[in-house]
Amino acid sequence: ILWRDGGKAPQAAEALCLTADCLLELGVVDEVIPEPLGGANRDPERTIGLVREALIRNLGALSQRSGTELVAGRYARLRRTGEFVGE
Repeated sequence: ILWRDGGKAPQAAEALCLTADCLLELGVVDEVIPEPLGGANRDPERTIGLVREALIRNLGALSQRSGTELVAGRYARLRRTGEFVGE
């Protein structure tokens, strides 16, 4: 839409901060799961293993918190989204 050229999708994603690194830095996601060499479609078993490990790791940490804490944390996290941090 921005450049009227589908080939500019990576540039658009970077400009809109829709890359995995940007989303991690902004706190929108907890973790970026690396893809196996060649892409997830080339090694689905390894991909499933990586996702499983990340889910176990993150759900394990979340399961230690109460429902109230989870809701408060989610609210605070979403409120921070889009905040401008200047120098």
